Amino acid sequence: MDFDPATVYEEFSGAVRQRNRPARRLMWVEPECALVRIIEVFHSVQGEGPLTGVRTTFIRTARCNLRCAWCDTVYSFGPGRERSIPSLLRDVTRHRTRYVCLTGGEPLLQRESVDLVRRLSDRGITTVVETGGSLDVSPYLELPRVVLSVDVKCPSSRMQSKNRWANLPLLRPGDVIKFVVGDRTDYLYAKRVVRKYSGPATLVFQPVWGTEAGRLADWVLADHLDVRVMLQEHKVLWGEVRGR
Repeated sequence: MDFDPATVYEEFSGAVRQRNRPARRLMWVEPECALVRIIEVFHSVQGEGPLTGVRTTFIRTARCNLRCAWCDTVYSFGPGRERSIPSLLRDVTRHRTRYVCLTGGEPLLQRESVDLVRRLSDRGITTVVETGGSLDVSPYLELPRVVLSVDVKCPSSRMQSKNRWANLPLLRPGDVIKFVVGDRTDYLYAKRVVRKYSGPATLVFQPVWGTEAGRLADWVLADHLDVRVMLQEHKVLWGEVRGR
């Protein structure tokens, strides 16, 4: 797939210069009344990122604005069903976890997700918010106990034009920038972004499931990249099984 590496980072460079702009705020919705469209809630171990292996309650939101070629959760594209925030909090309490993963779909499509994360934080729960990287993450930056996991889409996803480069300079220590790498073209794209990025977020290279993970690790070693090469642990444990 063709791309121009000279222009990969043009938008991101401009975003760095704009990072002091005030964060956009979402309209407040009373949490007791707010409804979130949900595909599923389940209890498992975190399979991705720095909290890999940690027992977690997963809340998968409905709908996505992207259509990645290798997406493994196409069932999340549907409308789901409406759930109140108190009912979701009860599910988390039932699973007795200190960590929640808010994933999708695309959680940032629903402004009520901010209310949900705020309520989880009030209960002392840390939430990993997984986003495809095309929407503004700033409403989540002031919430305590939030880890942002932000994708940078590579060419094999066919969604690289949707990357919101303005998100990257906003990320903090403990946040994650994730590249899902399917081939050598993806790797070169990701490497160029990594070479330009100087922020504090953890950089993760994750092979597309079913591709040769060792090959990706060899590329990283050969180029001395300071990134983490990580697999999807839940798929290693159980395969591609929904709700795990």
